Amino acid sequence: MNKVYPDAASALAGIVQDGQTIAVGGFGLCGIPEALIAALRDSGVTGLTAISNNAGVDGFGLGQLLTTRQIKKMIASYVGENKEFARQYLAGELELEFTPQGTLAEKLRAGGAGIPAFFTKTGVGTIVADGKEIREFDGEQYVMERSLVADVSLVKAYMADRAGNLVYRKTARNFNPNVAMAGKITIVEVEKLVEVGEIDPDQVHTPSIFVHRIVVNANPEKRIEQRTVRAD
Repeated sequence: MNKVYPDAASALAGIVQDGQTIAVGGFGLCGIPEALIAALRDSGVTGLTAISNNAGVDGFGLGQLLTTRQIKKMIASYVGENKEFARQYLAGELELEFTPQGTLAEKLRAGGAGIPAFFTKTGVGTIVADGKEIREFDGEQYVMERSLVADVSLVKAYMADRAGNLVYRKTARNFNPNVAMAGKITIVEVEKLVEVGEIDPDQVHTPSIFVHRIVVNANPEKRIEQRTVRAD
């Protein structure tokens, strides 16, 4: 089975549809699947629910999909770098399911592991727990959180072999392994493609069973979210 596609658009073809839930890896702009996000924008699909740690920045990352109004709901833990996100949310044009960062990571991991729900102390006594089941364990209160499974996951890895075994690079690993697990279909953007057997099995971060399609983007832009320089 050939998992390698010639470009991001063909990797998404026949997969993405209106109204889907799309999980996207990355943290800020670090480790985001740049080419796949741009191809998703160009596909024209609408009514998306996007699961991501954050919503990119204005005009880049998931911010592109906010500009084109393709996202109807965000499930995220941080949204502070995107003015268009704030404008749409405050105007009632965008739904937001605000989720603590660790809880979001566990929702994705648990979804990928086939665990439908779990209990956590995070959020107890706050609006995060509103409408959710609270249960006591060993004298402490815990809130039940439902896990997340995406129709499609878009992932960024540094390297893959043709079978889809993945290696991430340093902090770009972030949410990507959990997002890869949580997708019913997982599409991965990589900088380097190697033959099967060239990756030491002990170095595989995400095994190939979670990966369905691969596209190579050898020279991603890798923007810096906030560039700070010393004054002259």
